[in-house]
Parts: sequence; C-alpha cells; structure tokens
Amino acid sequence: MSTPVRTPVANATCRVKFRDERPRGQTPPSEKPSERVPGVARLLALAHRIDGMIRSGELKDWAEAARLIGVTRARMTQIGNLLLLSPGIQEDVLTVAPTRAGCAVLTEHHLRAITISIHWREQDSAWMLNI
Repeated sequence: MSTPVRTPVANATCRVKFRDERPRGQTPPSEKPSERVPGVARLLALAHRIDGMIRSGELKDWAEAARLIGVTRARMTQIGNLLLLSPGIQEDVLTVAPTRAGCAVLTEHHLRAITISIHWREQDSAWMLNI
C-alpha cells in the first residue's frame, strides 16, 4: 500500500470577507470623525492658484480655467471674486480650523455679501459684524 505524499502549496491566497456588525453609518469607536478644511477656504485657495496660473501664462484666462475645471463661467467669476476680499479677511478664511463634515460655520454666501463693497475698510467692518 502506498502512502500519498503531500506537498505544500506555495504562494496560495485566499479571500476572506468578514461581516461588519455595526449598523450602517456608525463609525467604529477607534476612528475619529473626519475633519475637513472648510469649503470656502478651499475655494479661496483655488482662486489664488488659478490667478497664479493665469499670471504665469499656464492658463489664458478665467474662462479657460472654467472649461478645464468643468464649471460655468459665472461660477468661476464667483470663485475669482473671493480675491477681491481684503487681505485680512482672506487670511482669516484660509486659517479657519478644520470642521467636521456638514458643520460649515463660514460659507461662501456670507463672503459674497462682503465682496460687494470695493473698499477694504468697509469689508473689514462687515466682516467683524458677521463673526
């Protein structure tokens, strides 16, 4: 009677799927809720980036940037108008602490009302009233 010889299989892989016992949408206790940079700060940074690309000649104009990003020219104008804010307000916007998702304290809508004024002193006064 012969005894079968078993040889080990090299580099064998196996996929295992574990069932998650948590209810949907509940984060595990070890994970912290994600913090996000406020959207208005990202838009202001984008405006500065596009402005720099136009000045350096990488982009022809704001209309070309709108086509590349996939937004309307009107929306690109709204984003570009954030550059009209006073330097102090821009600094405040860019240094806003990250927030939890869905908890925007500062919105672009607030800033649009401030950009109506062309004088930085008036903008700063309006900014102090909104804070």
